[in-house]
Formats: sequence, structure tokens, C-alpha cells
Amino acid sequence: MLNIAIFGPPGAGKGTQSRLIIEKYNLAYISTGDLLRGELAAGSELGKQVKAVMDAGNLVSDELIVKILEKKINSFENVNGILFDGFPRNLVQAYILTGLLTKLNTELSCMISLEVPEKELMKRMLKRAEKEGRSDDNPDAIRNRFKQYHEKTQPVEMFYKEMGKCITVNGLGDIDEIYKRIINAIDQCL
Repeated sequence: MLNIAIFGPPGAGKGTQSRLIIEKYNLAYISTGDLLRGELAAGSELGKQVKAVMDAGNLVSDELIVKILEKKINSFENVNGILFDGFPRNLVQAYILTGLLTKLNTELSCMISLEVPEKELMKRMLKRAEKEGRSDDNPDAIRNRFKQYHEKTQPVEMFYKEMGKCITVNGLGDIDEIYKRIINAIDQCL
């Protein structure tokens, strides 16, 4: 199985690139952001809790994310692997993902880390907020998401680098240029 985590700060283009990657490699797609937004759309009590956390730009608890993820992973059939978009977000989740994949007799093949300067990220996210109307793409929430990313998420990159599974990719340029760089990186994992 080809299991990939696409990694990078908010606004790096993970979702955009993920759509292209899953098509090329016939991968199942797991976006914690999409899963959580699905809970929001359902309007459940859980969705309301998720909304309050996300609107403040904070990260949803590991326990909640893992329950949602495990259910999703067990629903996949006839795929060549899984692309994780926005997961793991911290070291606890990295260990949890390792355990989940081991339980399924597989492992993470590689982590693709998209590198984009913060100024460009802010520009992209504000533009996305105008287009998509996402409530978590306002300036205060964006700044908080960057802070959370640097404090909690960036150590995950080091975790996978130490395992020899993290490949850094320049996330600047047009979508096709970035996609070609990512495919070259994934081909190194095969």
C-alpha cells in the first residue's frame, strides 16, 4: 500500500494537491479538515463543539479525530493506499497513526512537506476566505493557526525526518509546477 501524508502550514495547498495525487495513484483520501467540516454541516452537538474550536483557530482533540479517522479508514475498499491531508497534526497523532497503520499491516510510505513563506500563506488564505466563505480564514484565526502549527505540528515533520520518511517540496509556483515536484518526491518513496 502507498500511504502518504501531505503536510504543511495552513494555506500551503495541501487540499488542492491532494485531489491530483489521489487520482494519479488511486488513493483513498482522508482530510481531517473535511471530516470535521462534515460534522459541522451535520449540525450535531459534536459539530457545534468542533465549530467553536475551529472558529478560534485551535486544534480539535486527538481522541475525537482518531475516532473519526478509524471509522473512515475501515470504510475504504479497492484502493492502493491512503492520502492523509492534515493528519497527523502533532506527535501524539503521529504515534496513533503509526499504530493504526500497523494494525492494518501497513505503514506510512512518506510525508510530503510543502514549504511556503508565511506572507504567501496569509495572502492565499484571505483570498480563499473571499471565495469560499470559510469562517476559519479570518486574520485572527489565521494567525492563531500559524502559531498552533509552529508549536504543535512542526515537530511532526522532525519525527518523520528522523525516520527518513519526510521529503520537503517547494510549495511556491503554479499548481502544475508544485504537482510535478510532489510526484517526483512520491516516486522516491516507491
